[in-house]
Amino acid sequence: MSMIYYNDEVSETRTGILHIGVGNFHRAHQQFYTNMLLNDEDQKDWGICGVCLLPADEKIVKNLRAQNLQYSLTICGRNGKDEVYKIGSLRELIWGVEDPQSVVRKIADSSVKIITLTITEGGYNLDKKTGEFIVGDEKIQHDLKNPSRPETVFGFVAEGLRQRKIQHGGAMTVLSCDNLQHNGNTTKKAFMSFIEAQDSELAAWVKENVTFPNSMVDRITPATTAEDVERLNKRNGTDDRAPVYCEDFAQWVIEDDFIAGRPAWERVGVEFTNDVTVFENMKLSLLNASHTLLSYPAFLMGYRKVDQAMEDQNLVKFIRDFMDTDSTPFVPAPENTDLEKYKQTLIERFANHSVSDQVSRLCFDGISKFPVYIVPNLGKMIKGAKDLTRPAFLIASYRHYLKYKTDDQGNVFETAEPWITESDQKLIVSDNPQDFLELSAFKGVQLKASEQFMKLYNRFVEDIKNSGTDSVLQSIIK
Repeated sequence: MSMIYYNDEVSETRTGILHIGVGNFHRAHQQFYTNMLLNDEDQKDWGICGVCLLPADEKIVKNLRAQNLQYSLTICGRNGKDEVYKIGSLRELIWGVEDPQSVVRKIADSSVKIITLTITEGGYNLDKKTGEFIVGDEKIQHDLKNPSRPETVFGFVAEGLRQRKIQHGGAMTVLSCDNLQHNGNTTKKAFMSFIEAQDSELAAWVKENVTFPNSMVDRITPATTAEDVERLNKRNGTDDRAPVYCEDFAQWVIEDDFIAGRPAWERVGVEFTNDVTVFENMKLSLLNASHTLLSYPAFLMGYRKVDQAMEDQNLVKFIRDFMDTDSTPFVPAPENTDLEKYKQTLIERFANHSVSDQVSRLCFDGISKFPVYIVPNLGKMIKGAKDLTRPAFLIASYRHYLKYKTDDQGNVFETAEPWITESDQKLIVSDNPQDFLELSAFKGVQLKASEQFMKLYNRFVEDIKNSGTDSVLQSIIK
């Protein structure tokens, strides 16, 4: 029987954080930590105002408003035992489509000291090849020319900061909670590029009054389907329109650079450090890269749930070999971290039947994930003349997934790649497999220059097409 833990003290809480992107991960991670912290009398100023900016957010906004912004979080234990928390740290919720000026006013509000973000890896509008902010984007151009009528996250934050400057609202911190290496640096690059292009005086103010800490976040949080809603409510004895469920592992490491103060998150398990690099490299190179490695082959083999895929010992060995042979040489362990234990824990987390994550979620937005999770270490592997079998098989699988949209059993599926460009699409549909390697996701590595990679990749492309993914995987497991 699950237990429901409810924070009775949150009704006295005031808003000190504005979060953009009220998705499942945010509600299972940052809200969870903050909800626990708000029990402390001296932390009542750190409630969260959620902000949704997309038309597609209408459903979650309405569902949360219908239940006073509270929701249940089911934490699924690897031992089969669950814990259920009623989360009340979300104190306000603004839908930018409905009331854009309320977003601006809230950013300008002097009581708000921190903006946090989960806008996805692709949401920072940086060119995958150059790393530069894409100023020419149509929506960006609209916001640059119409600062009082923003439509993008960059326009909203810039206008809010502009009003904050005018009203002498004080300094603040912008904290990314997205899975990006050096996510604070990336956030600063993106937002400062926009602000400098729009308002040089504001840019000068931001440089003095806004900090952008790096952070590393970790908690597997599946999408919640209609079936999940029914299942969770029945199991927990709740009537929740917006439940979330996640694994029992959580980690949050943050660079301690908060210019206007911060919650005492360390009291509830958050780790603060002067440099998160070693932590994020470990997580991105092992967890996120392994998720990507698993995703396309497993989906093509017919698996739709991660825990089911992890019952296939060929896939387990494939992942573990990737961790041990391909990733670990490039992953220095953080202090007091046992890498062998960390890797074994990852295998256990992936196999957690209570979470039963969707393989389709891991496949989502590969065009943004490859440059962050796979390409950096792949470049090192090529330079070091390492065995490229597993990454070559992965990329061949990714091509088959995007081009043919059919798995080994003949099941047709749709792909979800919101950041693929028209140029990318032409490369995907090409019958020449080498064209696929010009995809924007691979701009950071010269794949065609590696004779070993090309030989493996070309072979795997043909073998997957002719014999199926499962057969090819069996051939490369040693």
